[in-house]
Amino acid sequence: MKNLLYALSITLLFSCHNQAQTNPKQKAVIEAEPVVVPLENGKARAYFASGCFWCVEAIYESVKGVDEVINGYAGGYTEDINYEKSNTGRTGHAEAVEVIYDPKIVSFATLVDVYFGSQNPTQVNGQGPDRGSQYRSIIFYQNTTQKKIIEEKKAALAKKLDATIAAEVYPFQKFYKGEAYHQDFEKRNPNQSYIRAVSIPRLNRFKAKFPELLKDEEKH
Repeated sequence: MKNLLYALSITLLFSCHNQAQTNPKQKAVIEAEPVVVPLENGKARAYFASGCFWCVEAIYESVKGVDEVINGYAGGYTEDINYEKSNTGRTGHAEAVEVIYDPKIVSFATLVDVYFGSQNPTQVNGQGPDRGSQYRSIIFYQNTTQKKIIEEKKAALAKKLDATIAAEVYPFQKFYKGEAYHQDFEKRNPNQSYIRAVSIPRLNRFKAKFPELLKDEEKH
């Protein structure tokens, strides 16, 4: 997926054009009551999906107040989930990130601004070259306050762009941590072809757009 040449060779195998399945199990996920993740040592957690999690991880880790970002899967109905199964587009899950942050430094509302400001908000079922339901955009809420923030910002962006915003709004249920080799991928593999061609340019576009949100070490 992330290696452009590799992606071309397995496009048919992984069926990246698959749309999110509409079935009773997925409907139950969308209509469920949200699960609240309690603060731990004063730190909160938020969950987002917007294409390749390598890209999203790097973006959120550049933001002031964010301690750590973990790559994984969320939004689906399959409990036994891994990278290979997610890539089939048949699990309901999308590649997602868990953002661990200090709410005294950065608010959930700002994290939502980062979300919408770091992607193509009108692209359905993917971001950039990554296509398929496993790359679709989802914002997860844990309570009615978060849901209101998301919906208001989504509506304002739709009005500003005069376009339909692709992001789905889901009640948070569960986050499945991804495989170890996916964590901190951009930092560990700066010369990997996908990272150079897609992730780094996407990160740099975000940095140029929101310099006031960056950690000091990211301002270069």
